[in-house]
Amino acid sequence: MTQIVILPNEEYCPEGSVIDVPAGTSICEALLENDIPIEHACEMSCACTTCHVIVREGFNSLNPSDENEDDLLDRAWGLNPKSRLSCQAIVAQQDLVIEIPKYSINHAKENH
Repeated sequence: MTQIVILPNEEYCPEGSVIDVPAGTSICEALLENDIPIEHACEMSCACTTCHVIVREGFNSLNPSDENEDDLLDRAWGLNPKSRLSCQAIVAQQDLVIEIPKYSINHAKENH
């Protein structure tokens, strides 16, 4: 199992969290399966940027991003050199530390 440390986020994970997930799982799936309701407006089809995360530790252990993800990331709020779409970032064997940005491009959230 790989450990993901989620830094505190006021809306999604106020206290922060530490979760254990199997390698081969996307970061988005791991968060959702552990009751951290990260936005994923396109249902994890790599068509938006609402699941944007910043990988503070373990970035190089993730699968490489493809051109489509890179193009979408250009639209993400708070883009960072270690930004990934969590629906496309697949967990390997190395532990991760991630930050969910405070804002996303999704101004009108569903169910709010």
